[in-house]
Amino acid sequence: MTLKRVYVFFVIEIATRYVHILGTTTNPDGAWTAQQARNLLMDLGDRADGFRFLIRDRAGQFTTSFDAALSGADIHVVKSPPRCPRANAHAERFVETVRREVTDRLLITNERHLRVVLGRYTAHYNHRRPHQALQLAPPRPDHPIAEPDCTSIRRRPVPGSLINEYEPPAA
Repeated sequence: MTLKRVYVFFVIEIATRYVHILGTTTNPDGAWTAQQARNLLMDLGDRADGFRFLIRDRAGQFTTSFDAALSGADIHVVKSPPRCPRANAHAERFVETVRREVTDRLLITNERHLRVVLGRYTAHYNHRRPHQALQLAPPRPDHPIAEPDCTSIRRRPVPGSLINEYEPPAA
């Protein structure tokens, strides 16, 4: 086990708060990020037509080939202003949430372990975790959502995780 910095490339759909983890690497270069952009467009398929903008920071790994991959799908790439984390507040908030709820509580042993942990957490984040901006609904729920007047809630620990999920009891 060695201490390495692992970079995570993710995209958030702002309207729905849905998160896509595109990849992890210890060496993010221009070719890797451009490939991740192409992979995102393939994963989105026809839904890519609904995207108009991608906000990104000014890191060196975002090359013209990254921008070209997205502009080919009519997605306009907007660079955030330098030293202005509030310009991309949704991404900053997601990073803080992952740190607070996951990585600060676990010892990540390697890149593969990080991918597994992030995969499980994003499944929870996208399908079960309530979001205040969405009236306490998850981005794409995979179960019935409790009514606001529901007085009984059941807690269910997520196996192998420090997270609990809450749902109405079965009728």
